Amino acid sequence: MSEPSIIKGIPRPLVRTNQAFIVISVLLSLFTGAYWILALPLAAGLSGLLFGYNPVIKVAANFLTKERSAYVLEDWEQQQFNQSIAVFCLTAGLVSFLAGWTVAAYIFTIMVAVAATVAILGFCIGCFIHYQWRMYTYRRKQAALHK
Repeated sequence: MSEPSIIKGIPRPLVRTNQAFIVISVLLSLFTGAYWILALPLAAGLSGLLFGYNPVIKVAANFLTKERSAYVLEDWEQQQFNQSIAVFCLTAGLVSFLAGWTVAAYIFTIMVAVAATVAILGFCIGCFIHYQWRMYTYRRKQAALHK
């Protein structure tokens, strides 16, 4: 028997911790010029996507004071989608810094920091994009059925 989908949920404080880690890492890298700092959230995000193990979330889980089910749980699939966007932007930012493409680097890193900050404040840009994409594919399938 498969596990209930609620177990796949990620407690909101852990998601917010990961988002804060991204924001702090981007700000530190931009203010110090130590662009290698971007590799930290990038590595954590890649690990989460490829292996289902995000070290930032795992460490933060040790500080939860209640049972997982007592927290608002974020959808695991949605968080994977959001993390893939963050990984893309962090990769593009880090590669751009290494290649000397400063404008592109700032665009990608600031974009991921703004998205994570806005998510912490309550509006998930990645969720909005994911929803719009799903609606687009649904409408396209519906149109194909009615031809």
